[in-house]
Amino acid sequence: MVTRTQLTRLGLFDAKVPRYTSYPTSPHFDGDVGPARFADWIRAVKPESNISLYLHVPFCRRLCWFCACRTQGTATASPVEAYVDTLIAELQILRGVLPEGVKLARLHWGGGTPTLLSPDMIRKLARAVFDVAPMADNGEFSVEIDPMEVDAARLDALAEAGMNRASIGVQDFDPKIQETIGRIQGYDATRDAVEMIRARGVASLNADILYGLPHQDKGRITETVQKLLSFSPDRVALYGYAHVPWMAKRQQLIPSESLPTPQERLDLFDTARRLFMWDGYAEIGIDHFAMKDDSLAIAQKTGRLRRNFQGYTDDTCDVLIGVGASSISKFPQGFAQNASGTSAYTQAVRDGQFSTARGHAFKGEDLLRSRLIEAVMCDFRIDAAEILRDFDISRERLFEMFTATNAAFEDLLTVTEEGLMIPQEARSLTRLIARSFDAYELSKAGHSSAI
Repeated sequence: MVTRTQLTRLGLFDAKVPRYTSYPTSPHFDGDVGPARFADWIRAVKPESNISLYLHVPFCRRLCWFCACRTQGTATASPVEAYVDTLIAELQILRGVLPEGVKLARLHWGGGTPTLLSPDMIRKLARAVFDVAPMADNGEFSVEIDPMEVDAARLDALAEAGMNRASIGVQDFDPKIQETIGRIQGYDATRDAVEMIRARGVASLNADILYGLPHQDKGRITETVQKLLSFSPDRVALYGYAHVPWMAKRQQLIPSESLPTPQERLDLFDTARRLFMWDGYAEIGIDHFAMKDDSLAIAQKTGRLRRNFQGYTDDTCDVLIGVGASSISKFPQGFAQNASGTSAYTQAVRDGQFSTARGHAFKGEDLLRSRLIEAVMCDFRIDAAEILRDFDISRERLFEMFTATNAAFEDLLTVTEEGLMIPQEARSLTRLIARSFDAYELSKAGHSSAI
């Protein structure tokens, strides 16, 4: 049994560590990866292969105070229309470089608020995407939907384009919490959006909620989870609110004294976790839940669970291409990120080139450590045979790493001939354990709370 005293001693309630949606994490990207190298990596994609494509829409009608994403507010359609034209121009550049026969196994529109686009913009943008590459058989087209910024016409356009998975953000249904985080979104409006989504034959529904919000307590999070469960979402992401006002200036509007303590954050997570488990959901990694017949749950059972910039995924494509300002691409050779500011991004595309501003070319032990961290985050175990098969490392050195990590966590982990395993009672330490396999220094910009 792992006690709160042990968790405190091991730093769970004080540490700030990466979420490890990539390795190395984005603060370690640099300017050595630019448009030319990005284009070379695209040209190296295998012809006739399947890839993933992420499309970023950074605009929102309103800026929620809790959000740390790269977004900007707009009250008119003109900046959005101009941005869509730039996205289409970028897609045309991509089309000229991408090898023949490539198809999309995954297509995700994120933001920001993709549903800020008008029906005509949605149709125009979808045509431009599929001019680059068609969807693969059984491909997944997912869209982030703001229940307060969607209507029947926009959902019709998305459904016609092939959307078959929708993701809605809930955060919390409590009115006091919503007022404090600048996100007013009633239960009835969310329910209506869910009903409209399902009425259009969209097979799968994801939902995001947050724990660790201001004024949140066990009672409030219980009520939010129960309301969310009334929608029967196929997947739920239960993210910890990251209060980083030194990075996201709008979070300065949230009073720090209203935030729960790290110990209370753990209680909030455990409360929500138990409710999802009691309702029959499978626990996926450190913060996701899925119906047991969902592809994410199946991926976990079969060892195909992966982690990317959207969190946990069953996407096993080697290539993810990001389109839009600040989007990040991943290749077997490394990461590439577009210019974060829309003006710099737009200028580059208007000049007829990719806007790649930074990235990271894999070197040394990057791929080895990336897989060790991903295995910890996804499976709570590292299979020694898999690592020894796929990477150039001796058994002696690998087990030295396992032993050192176990010792750092007071021998709470299990090390056997098969590898390393995190027992259930120690899983709240997972991100800290993953950090032990990270060879890079922690970013000076800081990270979110370990819990």
